[in-house]
Amino acid sequence: MAIGEYWNLRVDRHDRVFVITMQKAPENRLNVRFAQEIIRALRDIELELGSDSEGCVIIRGNDEKFWCTGLDLDEGERNPFANSDGFFPLLATLLDYPFPTIALITGHTFGGACPFALSHDYRIMNSKRGFFSMPPVNLGLHFPGIGTLPRLKLHPQVARKMLLEAHKWTGKEALADGIIDEIAEPSEMLDVALKKAREIQGRAKMGVYSLLRNELWGEAAEKLRNISYVHGRAVTAPAKAKI
Repeated sequence: MAIGEYWNLRVDRHDRVFVITMQKAPENRLNVRFAQEIIRALRDIELELGSDSEGCVIIRGNDEKFWCTGLDLDEGERNPFANSDGFFPLLATLLDYPFPTIALITGHTFGGACPFALSHDYRIMNSKRGFFSMPPVNLGLHFPGIGTLPRLKLHPQVARKMLLEAHKWTGKEALADGIIDEIAEPSEMLDVALKKAREIQGRAKMGVYSLLRNELWGEAAEKLRNISYVHGRAVTAPAKAKI
C-alpha cells in the first residue's frame, strides 16, 4: 500500500526508513486528533514494511525551534477523555511498535512531550537550541504511571530532577544525564538520525523486537494500556495551573 496524506504530518521514505515530520501549529501540541493521526501514520508504515522485516521510524519536528510542547491543555478541560483517546494510546503504540523508533528532537520539548520522547527507543537532540523539561509538579498534573518511563529509563537522580523538580536540560546536559543518545548540529540532525536508523533497522527482521522491548519497558506499556480508551472513569484531571 502507498503511504497517504496526513493531517499536519508529512511522511518521507528513505528506503526502509520512514521520517514522520510533525507540522501542527502551535508547537506540535498533542490533542486527540493529532495523536491519532500519528498512530495512523505508524500503522500505515508498519503495513508498508510488512512483518518480520527491516525498518525504522524517525519522528521529528518541523523546525529548529520546537519538537513538541506537550498536551493541548485546553482540550483536556473540555474533554475529560482526551488523553485516554489520544496521548496515552500514542505512547502505548510506540512502546509496542515492531520497528525501532527515533525521536529527532529538533527544538523545545516540554511537558507531555517528554514521555512522548522517552517512548521512543533512541533520542537525538539539537546541540544548539531547545530545552527538555517535564513540569507536572508545577502544573498540578498527574496520571497513573506518569513516572514509570523516567524511572525505568533514567538514573534515579535524573528521574527525580525530571519529575519532582521540573528541571530544564539543554541538549548537552541531557546527553550528559543519559536522557538522550546523541546531540547534533541543526543542519546535520536528519543525516545523523538517518545514519542511526540504518544501523538499527535490521534489528526488527526476526520479528521479536517489540517482545524484547517489552522485557525492558513493559511495565510502562501496561500502565498506559490500562488508561487508554477508558471512558467509565476519569483517569486524569485538568491542570491546576498553566504556563
